[in-house]
Amino acid sequence: MVLIYIDDIIVTGSNSGKLQKFTSRLNDMFALKDLGPLHYFLGIEVHRDETGLYLNQGKYIKELLTRTGMLHLKPCSTPMTADKALSKTDGELLENPTSYRSIIGGLQYLTHTRLDLSFAVKKLSRYLQAPTTAHWSAAKRILRYLKGTIHSGLHIKYSDQLDITGYSDADWACCPDDRKSVAGYCVYLGDTLVSWSSKKQPVVSRSNTESKYRALANVVAEIVWIQSLLKEFAFSLQRTPISWCDNMGASALAANPIYHARTKHIEMDVHLVRDKVLKKELEITYIPSHDQIADCLTKSLTHHRFHFLSDKLGVVETPLSLRRGDRKMN
Repeated sequence: MVLIYIDDIIVTGSNSGKLQKFTSRLNDMFALKDLGPLHYFLGIEVHRDETGLYLNQGKYIKELLTRTGMLHLKPCSTPMTADKALSKTDGELLENPTSYRSIIGGLQYLTHTRLDLSFAVKKLSRYLQAPTTAHWSAAKRILRYLKGTIHSGLHIKYSDQLDITGYSDADWACCPDDRKSVAGYCVYLGDTLVSWSSKKQPVVSRSNTESKYRALANVVAEIVWIQSLLKEFAFSLQRTPISWCDNMGASALAANPIYHARTKHIEMDVHLVRDKVLKKELEITYIPSHDQIADCLTKSLTHHRFHFLSDKLGVVETPLSLRRGDRKMN
């Protein structure tokens, strides 16, 4: 596999001989500099140990805090407060919204390895057109959270069983401005998170079941795409993918049209879920809300709940021994 960004190239594969032959042929055609094993790429630091890879953006976070003059901020335990939902009418309009927009833009790039920020950053991104003092305070809280978690990032683990597992959730009618729901999902390949999303649904759902069903359709579409990608790599899955849902109504709706009278208005593409289940290409399984990992992608949570789910998502701090032993930045 080859990843190219301008003049930076990552080459990876399972056959070291073929990799060496490929890089040698490239070197015959272009002037190349082999920097060895990957340590740093586009602001993402890479560390290795016997458990797998640690991806973090600690250097980028420090630069962001320094650039915004907020390196002195006191850390906080969560990126958002759990007591009140933000609205576009909260606070007073900022006289100069440029700084707010710059910070949110910087935070968006961080979500490549800091999925624990996904909900908070996506939430504040909705107010770029007319940010207020309340939104500015919320943005500073995210920076305070980053100050205390500079070296946290995504842990890519080794796994013997590479099965696809998805989790989806939705917070029904949570937006105080338009009553649309926020949906989130996460997909694992083995024990490692490989895809996630936190996004407001484009339409108003008429029930909690409908919002959960739409969220389920999103994760199923992502699972189908990951399956097609693995197929291109000639990688076959041993087990049928499973998606976990904490709403029994949505799970039942995926299996058969028992709620047909109340779901006629739902777009046909959402019923992709039912089609995959009937073909036995996917299993939908109920999971209690307490164990729903995607919960932190749909709402702000308390300190205990947030860190419990962040750990399940694989957001951990890079061990100090790796940060000390690997100073090289390619």
